[in-house]
Amino acid sequence: MDKISIAGLILGLTAIVIGQVLEGGHIGSLVQPTAFMIVIGGTLGAVMLQSPFQVFRRGASMLAWVFRPPVPPFRQIINQVVTWSHTARKDGLLALEKSIAGLPDPFAAKGLQLLVDGVEPERLREVLEVEIVNWEQQLKTSAKVWEAAGGYAPTIGILGAVMGLIHVMENLTDPSKLGAGIAVAFVATIYGVGSANLIFLPVAKKLLAHISRMVAMREMLVDGLVAIAHGDNPRIIESRLEGYVSEH
Repeated sequence: MDKISIAGLILGLTAIVIGQVLEGGHIGSLVQPTAFMIVIGGTLGAVMLQSPFQVFRRGASMLAWVFRPPVPPFRQIINQVVTWSHTARKDGLLALEKSIAGLPDPFAAKGLQLLVDGVEPERLREVLEVEIVNWEQQLKTSAKVWEAAGGYAPTIGILGAVMGLIHVMENLTDPSKLGAGIAVAFVATIYGVGSANLIFLPVAKKLLAHISRMVAMREMLVDGLVAIAHGDNPRIIESRLEGYVSEH
């Protein structure tokens, strides 16, 4: 559980509510279902319109990463690569073939298979880096669904404000309806700007940070496989890969 994400969300929302109370306002005045429907529904519709279904679905599912982030097993991969290195130096690259079937990660299995097949080190790196780039691009495209929501929400909030003002102008002769229209107008703007800067954009940045760590994990694995292909000493390989752990 990512406690800082939960604490940040609670702190941001609490600060707004407390500020409203300190200014002499009522919390109930910030609760406007109509404004909420306009802003959230309009933003959701805009994001769905711009995104392919698979991208939208993957981006929505990645929201869980904000509170339960993926934990790249850097240390486990280092130990695994060092073990492979010892095996390759002792029994040759072909001895690694029996380790391929037990790998849960298809990317690691593919890399180890290329190593066993005797692919040249630079060619091995080239093949795997192409896959990393494509994989990273897919994840980033999905994460940017939230960034797009952060861009649309303030504009939809302004749209809600204009709609509220139109409602006010249509009922100038009926003072009893003016308060509701004005409330929707201003609260819609708050919902748009607030949701963008307190939720959508921070979520997008957090997801991109997690993606960066996951990409680094794969790059570390590639470095290890290339080092084995070069016949480097296991201790040198381990020292090289430790740099990824200190960075992430």
